[in-house]
Amino acid sequence: MSMHAIGATALNSGQPLGAQLLAILRARIIRGDLPPGSRLSEAGIASELQISRQPIREAFIKLAEEGLLEIRPQRGTVVPKISLRMVDDARFVREAIEADVVKIAAQEFDAARIATLDRLLLEQSQTDSVEGFIALDDQFHRHLSEGVGRSHAWHVIEALKAQLDRVRYLSVQQFPKDTLVEQHASIVEAIRTHDPAQAEAAMRAHLSGMISDLPKIAAERAEFFEPQP
Repeated sequence: MSMHAIGATALNSGQPLGAQLLAILRARIIRGDLPPGSRLSEAGIASELQISRQPIREAFIKLAEEGLLEIRPQRGTVVPKISLRMVDDARFVREAIEADVVKIAAQEFDAARIATLDRLLLEQSQTDSVEGFIALDDQFHRHLSEGVGRSHAWHVIEALKAQLDRVRYLSVQQFPKDTLVEQHASIVEAIRTHDPAQAEAAMRAHLSGMISDLPKIAAERAEFFEPQP
């Protein structure tokens, strides 16, 4: 295993270094720029960026909590392989949260909030970038949580979905943008017609479908996944 530099752009001294490092490292791991087996060094990153080791240590700990890093005492810090069980657990918890969120949205969303969903749907249909689509997808789901006064629920989902996003970036060739837009449209229509049961059903179908290709992806990109029993 080789030691990796993080290749970060200049950090903004006016913002917390730990938060910036966390965002940079998370993005590089999720996108696969730092593949499984990549070793990261507090000392190496501190030297590369000319900063102290404390914010780096804090970022490492948070990434380890998300399952994106494995801190091995005396052996270094390594990007782990993707656990299919962790991916499915993340999907399970996310679905439970968002099913309830969207039921409330179907009862409470007004015309202005629905208009925002329509705008995000249009932007999703027009983007040709996988990374751009995933960012818009996050905005769509975050708007649902924040719109029903459950901002913390989205923060929980964000931490969980790191594992799901690692898989999404591996599946670029099979990225079903049109299907995802149709699923989002079904969710919006159920909210527009104030149908909580249909909104929940549409959300559950959407989130369970996100990992329907998981076995195929794991077989094609086996080097990224833990061996299955």
